[in-house]
Amino acid sequence: MKNLNQYLDQTLLKPEATESEIRSFLEGVKKYGFYAIFINPCWVELARKELPEGSRIGSVVGFPLGASTMKAKAYAAEDLAKMGCAEIDMVMNIGRMKSGDYKYVGRDIKGVVGSAAGRVVKVIIETCLLTDHEKIVASRIIKESGARFVKTSTGLSREGARVDDVRQIRAAVGPDFGVKASGGIRDYESVIKFIDAGANRIGTSAGEAIMEEYIAKSKGQRA
Repeated sequence: MKNLNQYLDQTLLKPEATESEIRSFLEGVKKYGFYAIFINPCWVELARKELPEGSRIGSVVGFPLGASTMKAKAYAAEDLAKMGCAEIDMVMNIGRMKSGDYKYVGRDIKGVVGSAAGRVVKVIIETCLLTDHEKIVASRIIKESGARFVKTSTGLSREGARVDDVRQIRAAVGPDFGVKASGGIRDYESVIKFIDAGANRIGTSAGEAIMEEYIAKSKGQRA
C-alpha cells in the first residue's frame, strides 16, 4: 500500500504526558509526515510552534467521557479552532445515547460542528459501550449532524477498535463518509485489516513503529 502515513493520525493523549514527551513525539511526527497529529488541548500552542507550517494539528473535545455540557463542548471546539486546530475529535454523549435521547446527541454534535468553523469534526462513539443497534443509530446521527467521521474509540475505555465494528459503521454511513478506527492499533497488519474493513483513517499512538514495519516490509518485497 502506498502512502500509508496518509491514513495515520499519530496521537499522544495520555493525561500524564510531560512537555519533554510531547517534544519527543513532535520530532517523530516530523520524520514520517503523518496525515495529522492529535494531542491534548494544552499542548496545541507548543505543537504549532514546533511543527512546520501546514502541519495538521488536531485535538479533542469532551475527552474521554463525552459527558460535558453542550455549551462546554461548543466553547472548547471554538477555542481549538481559534488556536489553529485543523481537526477536532469529540466524544459523543454516551449516556444520552444509551438513554435513547437521540435529539440531545444530535444537538450536542451540531453545537461542536458549528463552533468548529469548518474544521473536520470526528465523533467518538466508544463502541465497546454500545449495543450493535446503538452503534448503527449513533453513526447515522453523526452523519446527519454535520460531522465528517465516526470514530470507534477513545482508547481509554474497556476495549478499543474492532474490525467488526468498523464494518458495521461503514455499512451504516455508506461508502463516502469518514470512518476512523482507533484504540489498540499498534502494528502494520492490524492497520491493513481495519482499512480493508472500511476505515479511511487510523488513530494510533504507535505510528512510528507501524511506519518502520511498513518500510521494512516494502524493502523486503523489492529485494
